[in-house]
Amino acid sequence: FERAGSGLFLWRFDSSATDGPEIALPMVRLDPAGRLSVINAAARALVGQSHEAVAALLAGASDETEEVVVETPEGPSRRRLLQLRMADGGREFYILPQGPASRVAEAPEGFLDALPVALLQLDTDGTVRLSNARAVRLLGGEPGEALNLCDRLEGLGRPVSDWLADAAQGRAPNTAEVLRVARDDREVFVQVALARMAEGALVAVLHDVTEMKTLEAQFTQSQKMQAIGQLAGGVAHDFNNLLTAISGHCDLLMLRHDAGDPDYGDLVQIHQNANRAASLVGQLLAFSRKQTLSPEVLDLRDTMGELAHLLDRLVGEKVQLRMRHAEALPPIRADKRQLEQVVMNLVVNARDAMPEGGEIRIETEAVQLSTELQRDRAVVPPGPYAMIRVRDEGQGIPPDRLSKIFEPFYTSKRPGEGTGLGLSTVYGIVKQTGGFVFVDSTVGQGSCFSVYLPTHSGKVGPVAPLQESGAVEDMPGSAVVLLVEDEAPVRSFAARAMRMRGHTVLEAESGEEALEKLADPELKVDVFVTDVVMPGLDGPGWVSKALAARPGTRVIFVSGYAEDSFGEIKARIPNSVYLPKPFSLADLTATVQRQLRAAAEPGDTEGQLDKGKLPEQVP
Repeated sequence: FERAGSGLFLWRFDSSATDGPEIALPMVRLDPAGRLSVINAAARALVGQSHEAVAALLAGASDETEEVVVETPEGPSRRRLLQLRMADGGREFYILPQGPASRVAEAPEGFLDALPVALLQLDTDGTVRLSNARAVRLLGGEPGEALNLCDRLEGLGRPVSDWLADAAQGRAPNTAEVLRVARDDREVFVQVALARMAEGALVAVLHDVTEMKTLEAQFTQSQKMQAIGQLAGGVAHDFNNLLTAISGHCDLLMLRHDAGDPDYGDLVQIHQNANRAASLVGQLLAFSRKQTLSPEVLDLRDTMGELAHLLDRLVGEKVQLRMRHAEALPPIRADKRQLEQVVMNLVVNARDAMPEGGEIRIETEAVQLSTELQRDRAVVPPGPYAMIRVRDEGQGIPPDRLSKIFEPFYTSKRPGEGTGLGLSTVYGIVKQTGGFVFVDSTVGQGSCFSVYLPTHSGKVGPVAPLQESGAVEDMPGSAVVLLVEDEAPVRSFAARAMRMRGHTVLEAESGEEALEKLADPELKVDVFVTDVVMPGLDGPGWVSKALAARPGTRVIFVSGYAEDSFGEIKARIPNSVYLPKPFSLADLTATVQRQLRAAAEPGDTEGQLDKGKLPEQVP
């Protein structure tokens, strides 16, 4: 189509390939010299083939539409003549019906339904006077149903009736808008283009742009998740520094107070709440998929069995929890703690969906996909999977909310009852593990969450026993530790913790200052403890320079960011380990101890402790 004047558009349709009614308008074309070159069948039927009749009809025609009297075989008929100038200098004339009533009366039966577009004729108050089947289907109406566009469209930001009134009077800045159709069965977006007609009426052309809006929403969601992920990473870094200082100095205080001290209970409360805050930071990192995972090969039946007692306590007395496991479940490779978090979040979500009580069923089974599974804009590759299903008998999720439930901070609960991080945390952990999560829900009947986890071909090995957090092995003698940390409270706690274990600690607040201290060739350092991200030279940057002159020195990288890029750092920096923040006094001293013992192992010629010049111990 093309613009044909003020408020007018010309549409050209090729009906030659259809069996429907003839929809061509009477048309006459003049070449650049003004000679008659084409007169179509509809024009010949209307005015005949006489050149004189055609010339009389076109005499004095302007660029705008004007009313003319056409001598038809049935007698004179008032029509509207529309002229278009072509690119080659020629002109085309279209003979239009005079007004809406004439157009409807003269249109053959099925004319509008044969049009390949959704078309409406409506009043300025939105009342639909004429429509074709395509438009009715888009608006979710029934054949013969009275429609009002104001009731069927939303999302304009102002009343649709005001927009229609402005368009009818030529005041609308945009005569085409993308709006959402108010229908319950599915989400539909349409682009509505308006054109004015005689007597104040409007013609609306509707185009289905649901797919375009879906792609746009996916792109926007991707950008939003990336922005939130970057924000979460930055917040986690700063927050983890604060938590390290809080919990670390709390550990130092607890060393000076025994359980019978009146202040000991307060210190325990501070320590516990610092750990809760660290768990919240872990949730922030989980939905942005930036948390540090410690994957291991797991037997899903054993893991779920160990979790059963805790889940029973979570659901309460009104809800019954039932588990059913497949006989031959393949092993998976995942972070056990994070997998438990996924199941707990899904169970808590199911519990909250049944305020009056009900039954939650947890099922596991082995699934073999012979072909890829395409669902919810995700593609699951073929192969073996272990599936976890969590079913409830709750209220269900409305279709318009299903696509949003995994978004961070989105919640259908009342204020104060949920953070909106539960399901987004599930999504982040599952995706970071390499799996997929889907949801099926029916309003009034309940929901079912399905988690697909890729299987592991190896065998389940024994889990190494955990060392008690307060147990630190003694080390004969002392070591020299260079501590580089730009956060003064963290540096203060870490230095005091290591000095309490008998180590000599050198402090620096930047990588540049650390290299200045190491410029003395007689200074011998056994371990570098450094933050990863710092202003100026970062941790890996200054350590690489230092190791050029001091090969074999053990390195401990600490960071409030996730361990997502430490694999690359470890490959570049030999003898290095990673200690995430927030860490406790025991975590830090145990990690230093392990690095020193690794350096002292027989055969480790590069890492032997060098007891050369020692700096004076700072009390």
